[in-house]
Amino acid sequence: MFKKIIFLSSVLGALVACNSPKKLANTTEITKWQYGRNAAVSLTYDDGSTNQFAKAMPIMDQLGLPATFFIITGQIPGSQYQGKFIGRPVKEIIQETATQPTNKENFFERASAVGFLGYQGTIDYHTQAGALIDAGKEAAAYKVIDEVYKKVRAGEFKPGYQSNNEVAEARGVTWDKIRSYAKQGHEFASHTVTHPRLAALDEANLLYELEKSKEDILKQLGPEYTFSAEGPYGTENERVMEYAYKIYPALRNRMPEPYLEEINRGSKVQPGTAKKEYVQWQRGATTKTPLPLMKSWIDTVAAHQNNWLVLVFHGVDNIGWEALSSSLLKEYFEYIKARENKIWVATFGDVSKYMRERMNAKVQVQEKADKVVVSLTHDLDKNLYNLPLTLKSYVSQDWKTVQVKQGEETQRVQPQQDATGTFVLYQAKPNAQSIELSGV
Repeated sequence: MFKKIIFLSSVLGALVACNSPKKLANTTEITKWQYGRNAAVSLTYDDGSTNQFAKAMPIMDQLGLPATFFIITGQIPGSQYQGKFIGRPVKEIIQETATQPTNKENFFERASAVGFLGYQGTIDYHTQAGALIDAGKEAAAYKVIDEVYKKVRAGEFKPGYQSNNEVAEARGVTWDKIRSYAKQGHEFASHTVTHPRLAALDEANLLYELEKSKEDILKQLGPEYTFSAEGPYGTENERVMEYAYKIYPALRNRMPEPYLEEINRGSKVQPGTAKKEYVQWQRGATTKTPLPLMKSWIDTVAAHQNNWLVLVFHGVDNIGWEALSSSLLKEYFEYIKARENKIWVATFGDVSKYMRERMNAKVQVQEKADKVVVSLTHDLDKNLYNLPLTLKSYVSQDWKTVQVKQGEETQRVQPQQDATGTFVLYQAKPNAQSIELSGV
């Protein structure tokens, strides 16, 4: 739990947050969400299919709503790393399958290689086998791999290379376009090099997909965009997660924090029943999802104080998996915008950073003459975690306007009232200069 630390220069009785005349009620806390909102909402897109940018992004830009795009990097012109198999010559593997059935010792190598054997259509078997591994059906996955290699040996596939549908539907975006989109406030994050079933890859190929996608994003966009990632197909495979946690600070697949309850897209659990400090509630809209249900997700999180709704979109206007119409998205995003006084719409990375900063922060407060001095610090990596936090400070009821000064930055804030007393909300940078509050 987040700990609020209070230092007073006066007697212990001043700990009571009262508003007696000319006495400062020097109590400060970090609000659960940015700007003191009730909930957080992140709009996220998988795969980077073309209409996400051509049709959905202009709607969000017009409304001032940022989003996170998990992109497949290998198909973007100018990327250094494309799809490949790392390992033995594939002819050796094909020959070996004629005499040795697939088992737990050789499955990962064969499943990693199957999309790169030099034949069209074999990638589909990799996807099928990976889905079975994700579902815990290893024996069935082995049979799928045996089947595809038997067909390869029998010459049933046409020569050539064929990517999966997600890669094909993402073609058309360039790094120059992505850089321009990022300047508009959107987050771009890794969705691997080729969108494979990570649970079906051996160590070398798993690391290639995760690390090389990150390297291209780093080179093209900079370190700010290497914070978040999403393993394709929403995998929660524990073996995959162990590797991915070491490469990316935030994964939409899983975020195992002691203070965070995770409710995935397939769960029927309602977020209001969770008892932890924060709840991440993922919902995925498909072509069959009614708009009233989508709107109810927004209303649900806005009615609570600890919910983070992570919305997952794929296709838009007939391009991409489970495509939604841009007209539906427009109405939905307008609905979200109209409730922005209760919800903080932010990228997946920014919400992750805010929670971690808040949960690891210390607030120290001192009263000096007619000022309140607040110190805000945390012990996280300052290069990664430098998002401003929202502070709520109780002040004297005599202060009609409050000046907030941190370093060279000064803002004037109008006090508000709640059941405890008079307070102000303001933005503050952690691990920077102390914040001085004074009445003006």
